[in-house]
Amino acid sequence: MASDDDILKQAAEHFRKVRIEGPGAPDAPPEEVEARRRHELNEKEVKVMGVYEYPHGAFVLLRDGRGRNLPIWIGQEQMVAIAWAIEGNSTPRPMTHDLTKLLIERLGGTIEYILVDDLHNNVYYAKLALRQGERQAEVDCRPSDAIALALRFKTPIYVADHVLEEGHWPEAAEE
Repeated sequence: MASDDDILKQAAEHFRKVRIEGPGAPDAPPEEVEARRRHELNEKEVKVMGVYEYPHGAFVLLRDGRGRNLPIWIGQEQMVAIAWAIEGNSTPRPMTHDLTKLLIERLGGTIEYILVDDLHNNVYYAKLALRQGERQAEVDCRPSDAIALALRFKTPIYVADHVLEEGHWPEAAEE
């Protein structure tokens, strides 16, 4: 397994090669939204390997069973929310993702899984699969929020295969 220093070196190389768009990217026009939905998903389960600070912000690193690393650029607040969930920390008062979890649970719901289903113009897209009794709903959201909630609900995280292929960076070669 790569050390944090190795992961940050990989990040530096990866982010030099691709254009990074941080949080708050403008909404895509309707024709782009339609264009980005035409993919076979073929979802793969991933694990959260950690969150990492980078000189230009932070990213969460996901890894599938084949060892494909998928870095997703996230905001500072989401980095903290994901890190706290990974470490099992809590605060005296609920943070936004903790509050969201409480609301879903108190309304008799749960999150069955999350799916990072697209990467379009360097922006990742995700969905929460919610269940309340017999009712099911998918809700569009930012991948960082979906990951923070999935960790709190201890629910699977999936990524569409085409997203893994397009967005992954290869494991660093041993020197």
